[in-house]
Order: sequence, then structure tokens, then C-alpha cells
Amino acid sequence: MNRIYVAIALGGGIGSSLRFLLSNAIPQVDGFPFGTLTANLLGCFLLSYLSLILVKHKTIDPAFKKALTTGVIGSFTTFSAFATETFQLFSSSVGLGILYILSTVAGGLLMTWLGVKTGGRP
Repeated sequence: MNRIYVAIALGGGIGSSLRFLLSNAIPQVDGFPFGTLTANLLGCFLLSYLSLILVKHKTIDPAFKKALTTGVIGSFTTFSAFATETFQLFSSSVGLGILYILSTVAGGLLMTWLGVKTGGRP
């Protein structure tokens, strides 16, 4: 098996475990999924930041780069949880559902911008 696939799988196990820990550490308030929102916003920052930093370092092993980006961060963030939690919020409060969508999309774009600014363009 290609070692990049193994690296991604190992990174995925780490990222999904970290997301689970974070989601349990940050409680929901009135059904609002602050843990998932935090994971997704942090993931937006980290992916944009690390993508720029890793491009600058040509000597870093490509398997390690994929383990961090696709593996750890890819499994740390989750669109399926966002969609499911949005649906659940809409069934109890349209206002909270809209707030969650706006927080995730606008916050994700802001965090990506911050990651690019912090990481610097290659």
C-alpha cells in the first residue's frame, strides 16, 4: 500500500479523535453546536495556514504534508456534521439555524483569510 494512504489514514484517526474531544469539551447551548463550529473554524484557519507554510518547505515529506492536511484537518472538520446540525436547529429554531449557517460560512472565510495572512503567500 502506498505510504501516503497510510499517512492520511493515521492523520484521519488523529483528526477525528481531536474533533470528538473538542465537541465534548465545548457544550451545546440551546442546541447550538459550538463544538462543531469551533472545529470547522479552526480547521479553516489551520488548513489555509499550513497549506502555505508547507509549500514553502520543499524538504518536508509529501506523505507528512498529506497526513496533516487531508488526514488530520480533513477529518477534524466536517461538513456532514454541519449539515445535520443545521437541519436539527431548523426543526427547533429557524433563527438559530440561520445564525449557525452565517457563523460557519462567514467565520470560515474569515479564518481562511487569517490563515493566509498569518502563513504568508508563497
